[in-house]
Amino acid sequence: VSHFLLVTQFFVFLYCKCLWRGLKFVARKFTGHCELQRICYNNKHGARRTLKIGSIHPDKVEKTIEDIMALKKINPDTNPQLGISLQASLLQIVGYRSLVVEVEKLRKEPYDCENPENEDMLMKLWKELRPDTPLTGRISKQWCEIGFQGSDPKTDFRGMGLLGLHNLLYFAEHDKATALQMLHDSLQPKHKLINKPEWEQKNLDKAIGYSFAIVGINITDLAYSLLVTGALKTHLYNVAPEMPSLLHFQQTFCYLMQEFHRFWIEEDPSDIMEFNRVRSKFHRRILRQLKNPDMALCPHFSASHLHLVNL
Repeated sequence: VSHFLLVTQFFVFLYCKCLWRGLKFVARKFTGHCELQRICYNNKHGARRTLKIGSIHPDKVEKTIEDIMALKKINPDTNPQLGISLQASLLQIVGYRSLVVEVEKLRKEPYDCENPENEDMLMKLWKELRPDTPLTGRISKQWCEIGFQGSDPKTDFRGMGLLGLHNLLYFAEHDKATALQMLHDSLQPKHKLINKPEWEQKNLDKAIGYSFAIVGINITDLAYSLLVTGALKTHLYNVAPEMPSLLHFQQTFCYLMQEFHRFWIEEDPSDIMEFNRVRSKFHRRILRQLKNPDMALCPHFSASHLHLVNL
């Protein structure tokens, strides 16, 4: 019986393969375009187009385009738009792979307190988040004020390496107002632990109580997971006109931080012990959003706002 099923599955596979080839042949004869032309001409720039071209593995974009045009017997003079569209999509594919490598390198690089550049970044983070409060020493309980777990932040970077520090500093420098507001909110006690008169007197309308820096490192882990699993392709292909870069990844991190902050307040957890539950639920929501090929997590960075109409 098992042998019969195996033979049956094989013939079904051959049938489906032949049927697909037949449909592509009919489509080419009917439209006069090959599959690549139909993808490029019938899908707007961004994830819809690039995800469909994603099976191509280019080493050099321009040479790959020339080879594709020659293989498909497409005249570049009569189809100039095809080369432009292919180049944009192939650059996105190559850029995504390069970004994964760059991010992975930062994640694997441990924080080194003997490295002046590492120490300088950490000091910058303190100054951005606590501009009016001098740090009394490199090893200090003051680090807890910005959400680290102990007196030496380097121990908290073990999981995400320098990637966590890069993201936190980028957020603090480039979206400072939001970062400072989130830090302020995170330092407030959970409102359920305060009596109503005191609550109203202090007007703690956003009191949420979590560790800002630790949450930032955790959201870095979430962004990293989305990137390496390929889930972030939809977003990055829609916001990066050509090659996605570390800048796009850091902008995405800023967005995820803001959204998690709102989500945490909406979920109204009883205490920090519910963090893993809330994070998992937030992760699932982002994954659902990224299944939409037109999704751009950060609309203000979307390709449509960059006037890439004819790419």
